[in-house]
Amino acid sequence: MQLFLISGLSGSGKSVALKMLEDSGYYCVDNLPAELLNVLMNNLKLSGVTKVAVSIDARSGNGILLMPQYIDNIKKQGTDVHVLFLDAQTDTLVKRFSETRRLHPLSDGVLTLPECVARERELLIEISSIGHHIDTSELNANALRAWIKQFIKLDRARLTLLFESFGFKNGLPLDADLVYDVRCLPNPHYDLALRALTGRDAPVIKFLDEIPLVQKMYEDIRTFVEDWLPSFVSDNRSYLTVAIGCTGGQHRSVYLTEKLTQYFKSQQQVLLRHRELPQLN
Repeated sequence: MQLFLISGLSGSGKSVALKMLEDSGYYCVDNLPAELLNVLMNNLKLSGVTKVAVSIDARSGNGILLMPQYIDNIKKQGTDVHVLFLDAQTDTLVKRFSETRRLHPLSDGVLTLPECVARERELLIEISSIGHHIDTSELNANALRAWIKQFIKLDRARLTLLFESFGFKNGLPLDADLVYDVRCLPNPHYDLALRALTGRDAPVIKFLDEIPLVQKMYEDIRTFVEDWLPSFVSDNRSYLTVAIGCTGGQHRSVYLTEKLTQYFKSQQQVLLRHRELPQLN
């Protein structure tokens, strides 16, 4: 059997992810109490179901703290388990709840909305450390669905190297393992002919290709990742997210993530994301 376990903060897009998996042929269960996960998997196995997706979150109460143990037990029974953890900046989550006028699941009439989010982060800390993170702060639903499609096609036996561009003006990505700041490089934004373009467009690529400092930055990041990748593999890591940020996430970071992806994809399982360019993901 194959189990995709979806967890994360309320308002981060878990329903979108679960619907995406349902459309991909998975038997889906939403808001399952954590302590019933083993029971569900045993019953579905007897029914001949082979692809299962389950959403479990802080509404399970203290049972969520035992999720690592439940997952280990299921793995020992031969099930292929993959954990997807969705997160977002607190300000983004507060805005989403305010816009929809929904109550937070942990709302009790005493805690404020930001306090509910903080409490939820505490409850989910155990499971957040074992899943593949996706920061949905700057993602629309279509971009998230595209990323989920990429996720379910991966070879789980191999480490996935993920390069992500972002703009510091929108904050650090919550899912990054390594972060590189490339704001020190010459910025195409100040060339009016390049401002409206991105690091994927030929004129911007030509501009950055010709700057030795940009190439030195590329070589330094590439060398570091290449030198240390075997250590991450030997540490039984399933994913390594390398985030590269410039001011707006349009030019320099996009250019470098594209260039690094091209280099590593011949030797590694690689994903590419542009946080500030969701329409291109």
